[in-house]
Amino acid sequence: MSMTMTNQKPLLSKFQSFLLLSLSLCGYEPLVMANELIPVGVVLDLKSPVGRVAERYMSMALSDFYAVNHNYSTRLSFLTKDSGNDIIAVASAALDLMKNEEVQAIIGPQWSAQAKFVIELGRKAQVPIISFSATSPSLSPSQNQFFIRTTQDDCVQVKAIANIVDTFGWREIVLIYEDTDYGNGLIPYLLDALQEIDTRVPYRSVIHPSSNNTEIIKELNKLKANHARIFLVHMTASLGSKLFVRAKEAAMMSEGYAWILTTGLSSLLDPMGSKLMDSMQGVLGIRPYIPPSKHLKDFERKWKRNLTSIKIKSKSTTSLNFFGLWAYDTVWALAIAVEKAGCIVHSSFLKQNASNNNVDLAALGIFEMGTRLRNTILTTKFLGLSGNFDLVKGQLEPSAFELFNVIGRTERIIGHWTRETNLTSNENLSKNQFSKDKLKHPIWPGDTPEQPTKLRIGVPVKEGFLDFVKVEWDPFIVSGFSIDVFEDVLRALPFHLPYMYIPYANETRQSNGTYDQLLGEISTLNYDAVVGDTTIVARRSLYVDFTLPYTESGVSMVVLMKDDESKNLWIFLKPLSINLWLTTGVAFMFTGLVIWTLEHRVNNDFRGPPEQQLGLIFWFSFSTLAFAHRERVVNNWSRFVLIIWIFLVLILTQSYTANLTSMLTVQRLQPTFVDVKEIIEKGYNVGYLKDSFVKGLLIDQLSFNESNLKAYATPEEYHEALSKGTYNDGVAAIFDEIPYIKLFLAKYCSRYSMVGPIYKTDGFGFAFRRGSPLVPYISRAILNVTQDKHKSLEYEKKYFSSQTTCEDQSTTISSHSPSLGLDSFGGLFIIAGIASLVSLLVYVFKFFYSYWPVLSDDNPADSCWSKLVKMAKHFDLKDLSSYTFKGEESKVHALASPDIFEPSPSIDDMQNHTRNSTEGSYDDGNLSSSSRHGDASMQDVPNST
Repeated sequence: MSMTMTNQKPLLSKFQSFLLLSLSLCGYEPLVMANELIPVGVVLDLKSPVGRVAERYMSMALSDFYAVNHNYSTRLSFLTKDSGNDIIAVASAALDLMKNEEVQAIIGPQWSAQAKFVIELGRKAQVPIISFSATSPSLSPSQNQFFIRTTQDDCVQVKAIANIVDTFGWREIVLIYEDTDYGNGLIPYLLDALQEIDTRVPYRSVIHPSSNNTEIIKELNKLKANHARIFLVHMTASLGSKLFVRAKEAAMMSEGYAWILTTGLSSLLDPMGSKLMDSMQGVLGIRPYIPPSKHLKDFERKWKRNLTSIKIKSKSTTSLNFFGLWAYDTVWALAIAVEKAGCIVHSSFLKQNASNNNVDLAALGIFEMGTRLRNTILTTKFLGLSGNFDLVKGQLEPSAFELFNVIGRTERIIGHWTRETNLTSNENLSKNQFSKDKLKHPIWPGDTPEQPTKLRIGVPVKEGFLDFVKVEWDPFIVSGFSIDVFEDVLRALPFHLPYMYIPYANETRQSNGTYDQLLGEISTLNYDAVVGDTTIVARRSLYVDFTLPYTESGVSMVVLMKDDESKNLWIFLKPLSINLWLTTGVAFMFTGLVIWTLEHRVNNDFRGPPEQQLGLIFWFSFSTLAFAHRERVVNNWSRFVLIIWIFLVLILTQSYTANLTSMLTVQRLQPTFVDVKEIIEKGYNVGYLKDSFVKGLLIDQLSFNESNLKAYATPEEYHEALSKGTYNDGVAAIFDEIPYIKLFLAKYCSRYSMVGPIYKTDGFGFAFRRGSPLVPYISRAILNVTQDKHKSLEYEKKYFSSQTTCEDQSTTISSHSPSLGLDSFGGLFIIAGIASLVSLLVYVFKFFYSYWPVLSDDNPADSCWSKLVKMAKHFDLKDLSSYTFKGEESKVHALASPDIFEPSPSIDDMQNHTRNSTEGSYDDGNLSSSSRHGDASMQDVPNST
């Protein structure tokens, strides 16, 4: 439009108003009031599918709106500019529309990258910039007053995308996006949302819109080499179409891959051609949910009828388009707002253009009703084709999303997402099944219903100990304790996690290597995880991540049990240790000596010839073992000592009997070896599990010679090697981990036992790739499973039930002697010894106290040693003052007295009695028992009586 016509437009509008006013004053009523034509700029890329469709939708919206609202006094007049795909062309077109056409609003531009400069022009001129397709979060209406977004912000979809990823249990996903403001703007929001669900983004692929096919294929091959399987694509239709065609050529649209599209590309599938749709089979996409309505159905019929009349049958234009629907509603919203705001064509720009340069920014005027029009648009609400038109903070309020699956040339809706209900709940997911009422089962790339990115789980192929992992080939079945635990752990996860077992075997279905080599397959990305009887070892954790252990930890030794024939002859000595035997013998002699000392002067049972008294000292104490002593004791101190001594003997005999019984029954079998040092020093051979880390432990930690180590693979080989023994090409012991030992003992319980110390290890665990986000989930699930008592009992009954008694037996066998030691009875011996010693000292003190003064008075010149010798001789005499001898003497006198009924005693009897009465004097005449002192208490009788 030329400058001359531009300058004439305000004059023409004034002339029309003046003519209508004159006719009214002259009495002529016009039949139809002329509408005010409100100039509105439209900036679109008319060469793009979105631009072409949007232009037609906007044209239909204009005619439909005023057909319904024919009484409106205003009418929008579109001034369309083709921007192409050029930012400078967009800025130039917008500036020209504001400066020369004095448009009161601009619809567009189409791309987020183009909108930045146009938004700034709108702020300067106070002209509302309304975009139905610039979805980048970097364009914020809250920060740009005159920018209005009549579509949804891209960031509103991230919660829905994260919920989809979480639902399918993906914990790693690769982002593929274009290197533009549109592509980069969403990435921070996506990363935050994925981090909330613990999904890792190991790699981000950035593709520039100008990339050719070779560059795209190179990037795809890089992803393929890194074994990436799950992709989230965020880009425009032009770049996305090239990406998927190349992805199919790279065989990345086949089984095992999964692709998710963001709303930008999902909303543009309709205008894409058949070639591209064939390249996107099995792709999942998310897009805004458009609720069905009568208005929408009527429009769709009208749209197809109009296209048919102009002979357009291409799929690129016959189907409804989301951006076209938003463009349609944008026109209605603007038409309503212009009428409400009272905009008229005379609303001019202040500071009119005084320059003939179309791009003179300094001469750009300010639209005086711009603020009023903007506020009116923001408060406009109605039911449009795309649903409720309700702007919140300058942009369309987000609603629900629908998840679709590309199958053939159609999109099959498999679920919906809202903020309130999410896509689906984890409780409704079970193994390989989805909730029918919320999410239909998708068809994945490769035309398969099997969910891609199944965990490729390597399992060891074993010769023995198949209770842990057993691989059957025809049909293919993997079973065992480790497999049961792993599958129970997966069921305890809060999300569905598909998996597949891959045996680590060669062409002959034999093991393809050691456990270390199997774990190395994880770092080379051949497996995602390894499940089996894999021990957690420090050096292995350098290239894999282990979960928490699910079994007991530790390495121990298994040895052969045999009859202890070498000790059967002297087994009766084994219940007590040597120290206890010696202490008991000393106690017997000491107690016998104390009792004899206390009873010798007052008890005839403890008198007699020296050899008889010596025998009595030993006999009396030992006879108390069976409580067979017949000698009575009369001294109270003797009784005190004997009470404590009998109590000690009772406990000692009972303990001896119990321990001997145990040795003759329970512990009849003894381990051949209990000390590892003995095996090492004698150079005996030992065995270990083939391909196990135990070999390194035996060499590095226990210092075994490698030539003395033998590898075995099955429990049967363990049994054979241990049965042969050390001198028949067998082994002295087998070193293995406790879970293996438990299984071995469950089969050969009565013949072998676990002995010696336990060498610490971390038990069995599941191995994953370094940095795998699944490890914490699996570890928490392991705790839930292993701490479940019902599960533990189930495992115990199924795999370890027959070894319970073996555990009880093995716990009684150690490297220590089973004999009872002195420590167990030390207190009793101390009490008995103190009682005996105190009694003895008290008695000796009283004896010295009674006789030492007499000896000192009678023979003052005697030496101390002479006095002690005399005291010892006197100790051998009877203590006639004791009530025991007094009773006997009374009986003798009673028999000597005449009785009226009996004859008198004979002369011989009287002489004998007289002789016996005078035998208390010593031959040397030094001491007389009665004549010198007249003391009846000193009447002692020699031991010869």
